[in-house]
Amino acid sequence: MGGSGGSSSWSSSSSPNEINQLIRRATERTEGSSYNSEVNSLLQNALKEFNARDVEATQRHLNVLKKAIEGEIENSVDLLFGGSIRKNTFINGLSDVDTLVLVNNTSLATKSPQEVLKYFEERIQQRLPDTKVSAGNLAVTVRYSDGQEIQLLPAIKTATGVKISNPEEGKWSNVVRPDSFARKLTTVNKQFSGKLVPTIKLFKPVVKDILPKDLKISGYHAESLAIEAFKGYQGSRTYKEMLTHLCREATNLVKSPIKDKTGQSLHVDNYLGEANSQDRLKTSKFLERLTKQMDKSDNLKSLAKWQDWFE
Repeated sequence: MGGSGGSSSWSSSSSPNEINQLIRRATERTEGSSYNSEVNSLLQNALKEFNARDVEATQRHLNVLKKAIEGEIENSVDLLFGGSIRKNTFINGLSDVDTLVLVNNTSLATKSPQEVLKYFEERIQQRLPDTKVSAGNLAVTVRYSDGQEIQLLPAIKTATGVKISNPEEGKWSNVVRPDSFARKLTTVNKQFSGKLVPTIKLFKPVVKDILPKDLKISGYHAESLAIEAFKGYQGSRTYKEMLTHLCREATNLVKSPIKDKTGQSLHVDNYLGEANSQDRLKTSKFLERLTKQMDKSDNLKSLAKWQDWFE
């Protein structure tokens, strides 16, 4: 029987071998489609908190939190990238922070970042005694019973930018411009229908899991890698394909320093040393191994590794 389906059809003159090849290809396409769908479903579940975030509810939470510390706030800049997943990275980036809290012209302006974070933590805990509040090296995190998390980043505004906590030195940073970087991240995120930031949030924990304790990729570094990785990207906009692309591109990008657009330091990844340093090459090797595991999972149509990473 003839057909108009091109390469996916056969005629009465087709040999048994040709027919078997066509059937096999059709089966592979079906299996591949099912596999990709299952992986993307897994990633979407991991990102459920992020995707389901109610921005209006988040803003209401932020207003309450600001009132708890309003005596020591001059102003604030809401970013609202926030939302976390179950496995969180140990160093947060701007996409994890909900608001910059400016403390100029208050008694906190002369305090150390640790003292400011402690003050925020204590005052918010007093206002919300049944809510989990914790101060990290960079920001204060408020975890609500519904699973939502909100992070507040203390900052001191200057004529040319702001100063935030420098976790490595335990003092205020040089002048930075996180709002400038946030605008860039927002622009690129919009270019990819809001899927870049969720992809970064998937990248952070899986990289944390595969890197040894003596190596790291900070949250800000991860965000900067993503901006570089997706320049000119024309591939699929599914989480699976975007995450795989980010891991593949980061394998090479991590070998060279990325200029710090906020001005906090010369590069966002000073902790890895100069270009092609031992730490950079080691980090690249682990990212290469991760990418190969993703490729192997694709070839085998196996969910096992994806489940290890995200369940």
